[in-house]
Amino acid sequence: MVFAPGEKPGTEQDEVKLQNASKQIVQTAILRAVQQVSQESQQKEKRRNSSTSLQLERGKLAKKHEKK
Repeated sequence: MVFAPGEKPGTEQDEVKLQNASKQIVQTAILRAVQQVSQESQQKEKRRNSSTSLQLERGKLAKKHEKK
């Protein structure tokens, strides 16, 4: 086997280990990114719902005052 300049000889088994480790790192990074986006979406939805509820409550209170 001939190696390019600067390339260190390594076993095929080491190469497989590195590839598997790289895949694991990428999978973990993707999973974390998906989880973060999901959490941010849920938080936005909660804020939107709570804002809507607050607006509805304000509307009900305003109507009660108008009736008096």
